[in-house]
Amino acid sequence: MLRKASAKNVIAACGLALLLAACSSDDKPEYVERPVSELYNGAQDLLDAKEYQKAAEAFDEVERQHPYSVWATKATLMSAYAYYQDNKYDDAITAIDRFISLHPANPDVPYAYYLKALSYYEQISDVGRDQQMTQHAMDSLDDVIRRFPDSQYARDAKLKKDLTVDHLAGKEMSVGRYYQDRGEYLAAINRFKSVLDKYQTTTHVPEALARLTESYLALGLDGEAKRTASVLGHNFPGSPWYEDFYDLLVGDGLNTRESESWWHSTTTALGDWF
Repeated sequence: MLRKASAKNVIAACGLALLLAACSSDDKPEYVERPVSELYNGAQDLLDAKEYQKAAEAFDEVERQHPYSVWATKATLMSAYAYYQDNKYDDAITAIDRFISLHPANPDVPYAYYLKALSYYEQISDVGRDQQMTQHAMDSLDDVIRRFPDSQYARDAKLKKDLTVDHLAGKEMSVGRYYQDRGEYLAAINRFKSVLDKYQTTTHVPEALARLTESYLALGLDGEAKRTASVLGHNFPGSPWYEDFYDLLVGDGLNTRESESWWHSTTTALGDWF
């Protein structure tokens, strides 16, 4: 009887183990090979429904099941696009780099470079933070402009690059203002001069000239202040920064009796700096 009971217990234990194994196997999706067109169209339907994560996984499945098909090539890029739409920019960039590496002569390569640039561009942070992502965006936009100058993507890339450059100039201005507020004028001057040297076409130039003038005055460098203010007056006569620093120099700034006539003569005499 004891032997029979023991045998029954063993059989029951084995049955339970098999049952648990069967249950656990139900948790994993069963691999079913499907026609490539069916997989791709299903992924596209998910994308149209804005189920971006599921769409990306479905496009990845196209490539996994049919890696040598024409559909797989397109699916790789569509997966990147789905990740981009889902704000999964790192995954998007990884997929794009794989697409470019595997299919460098594909007609969609210009779009792939453009999508990569957008993936960086969308991550540009505010000017108070590190601007490494901004630099990545600018480099990638430059890639699009240089490689595909006549494409529709190059035109948009140029517009976005202008905004990106302006953003980098804004970062320099933010740091310069910080040093200026702390009375560290030499450090501030270096930042403002960097804006003038590297970002001459941005909206920050008038302020950079004005604050550079102010920093020179704070250090007693009246000659440098005159020269910088003259450039400001000559190139940006309608700027609010011009008006503020006209009052500063003509009023209490340099405090000379002929400063007003000096201002008008030098702003006229100096050529265009840019």
